[in-house]
Amino acid sequence: MRTVDETAREAKRTALLDAAADCFAERGYNATRTADICAAAGMSSGNLFHYFPTKHAVLLALVEREGNETAASIAELSTTADPFAALLLLLDEICRLAADPTYSGLALEISALAHRDEDVSLRFKENDLRFRQGLESLLRRADEAGQLDTDLALDSAATWLAGLVDGMFARVAADPDFEPATQAPVLRRIVTQLLSGRGR
Repeated sequence: MRTVDETAREAKRTALLDAAADCFAERGYNATRTADICAAAGMSSGNLFHYFPTKHAVLLALVEREGNETAASIAELSTTADPFAALLLLLDEICRLAADPTYSGLALEISALAHRDEDVSLRFKENDLRFRQGLESLLRRADEAGQLDTDLALDSAATWLAGLVDGMFARVAADPDFEPATQAPVLRRIVTQLLSGRGR
C-alpha cells in the first residue's frame, strides 16, 4: 500500500510541475498565479501547497528537474559505443526540444529569471556546469576513440557547444520563422566541421 501511495504522490507532483511548466512558458513566471497552476493540473490549491509551499518552490523544482533530466540523457548517451554519433543524436534531441513551445518558453523564462533571482541563478549555473561537464566527458571519449580533429581544448569545445545550444533557443525567441526541428542537419554539419574536420 505504501508503494501505491508513493506512486500516486509522485504522479501528482509531476502533474503539478508539468502544469506549472506550461503556465510559466505561456504567461511568464510573474504573471502566473498558483490558482492558474492548480487549474491547469485539475487540482485544488490544497494539493499544490501539500507538495510545494510557494510558487517559487515550484519554479526551483522545475529548474532542478530540467538539470537532472539533461544530465541523465547525457549520461545515457555516454555509454554508447560511438561517442561522436551520440553527440550528434544529442544535438538532434536539442533541436526537437527547441521546437517545443513549452520547453523552449520555459528555458528562456528560467534564463531571464536567473539574472534577477539568486536561488534560480545558483541552480541555473549548476545545470549549465553539469551540461558542459557532460559534453566534455562525451568529447573526451570521442577523442580517445580517434574521432576528433581539432586544436580546441575539450573544455573550450564543450563551452562552444553549449553556446550553440543557447543560441538555438535565443533564435527561437527572436525569430518566429525559425524552425529548429528542420535545423538538425545544419547543426550536425557545424559541429562536425568544428570538431572532426569532416565536411570541410
